[in-house]
Amino acid sequence: MDGTLLNSTGRISSVNIKRINDSQIPFTLVSARAPMEMTEVIDKLHLNSPQIAFNGGLIFKKNKDDLEILADDPLDIGIVKKIINYITINFKDISCSCYDSNNWYSEKIDDGTRYETLLTGQIPKIVNYANLFTEGINIYKIMLIDFGKLKLKTLEQKLNSLNLNVSIKQTGLNYLEITNVKAKKSRGIKYIQDLENISKDEMAAFGDGHNDLPMFASVGTPIVMENALDEIKAYGKFITQTNDENGVAFGIEKYLEVN
Repeated sequence: MDGTLLNSTGRISSVNIKRINDSQIPFTLVSARAPMEMTEVIDKLHLNSPQIAFNGGLIFKKNKDDLEILADDPLDIGIVKKIINYITINFKDISCSCYDSNNWYSEKIDDGTRYETLLTGQIPKIVNYANLFTEGINIYKIMLIDFGKLKLKTLEQKLNSLNLNVSIKQTGLNYLEITNVKAKKSRGIKYIQDLENISKDEMAAFGDGHNDLPMFASVGTPIVMENALDEIKAYGKFITQTNDENGVAFGIEKYLEVN
């Protein structure tokens, strides 16, 4: 969604909405976002099919009043505790948040949470993690935000050295996100493929980031945004316009042969 369907202010344009709705193409959002950060777009696009959150860690349908979980792979809570304890001790300046299926949690409001609020319109619940993790909830994602690129890269290397068997992905210049090792966008694509009984060649995907690469390999028509890094563009069958130029709408019209 971010950097792809949504513009740089975190909003979906009326052009993208109209083109997607007019196309009649079955459409699934595949995102690192939490379900609550996806619902506004789901409603605007009138989607009633399965949607994919947390990079494939949660597959759900949004019903009128609730969330129907179709498949999920939360993080092991013991691993969550280890990661957060490690960050608290060694990288205390990095913004650290957690998500369950319905809530965004943080221990404080900082530059990172303020930035995320601007993009998503959501506000975190301020909690004490030690108390939160005794309540038996499922945590699907740890989100780390920092505006110093080198520090995030260092943190990623340190976390990988702990051999915790989790997925650690940089999902933007300022984001590092940790999910279950099984949480891959390709897993969500496979779920949709099996559900709809369609072939790889009948599927297309738009994306702009490293966490989109497994998804690109799962579809016949990977379409990369112009705003993506050159190393990501190498995986695209087509390059569409930027997310601020309605690249999804342009790609549907130009590359998917929809009239």
